[in-house]
Amino acid sequence: GAHAFKEAFLNASPQLMEPIQDLEVQVPENLMGDVMTDLQTRRSIILGMEAVGIYQRIKAKTPQAELYQYSTKLRSITQGRASFASNFAEFAAVPQNVQKSIINANKSLEEA
Repeated sequence: GAHAFKEAFLNASPQLMEPIQDLEVQVPENLMGDVMTDLQTRRSIILGMEAVGIYQRIKAKTPQAELYQYSTKLRSITQGRASFASNFAEFAAVPQNVQKSIINANKSLEEA
């Protein structure tokens, strides 16, 4: 029963999936570098940039989990002069290194 299910599940090579957000950030041009660096630490994929008046609009795809407290961080690094909007885009496979840390964190919770 349960053992057979677990064995079949593990043999199927399950893949963790995560929600990905379409992200648009409007930022003053002189602060672009700081915002881009922050987005890269959040596993963002930069899709493009365009000038909008005195601002630059950055378009990116970012895992939803990485957007936790993003508004606070963005406000901090831009002195409140940037804004962003995000919408659900898709589900994508979680990278292997991130999967391992999630699994290890859950194992330690089970053991506690």
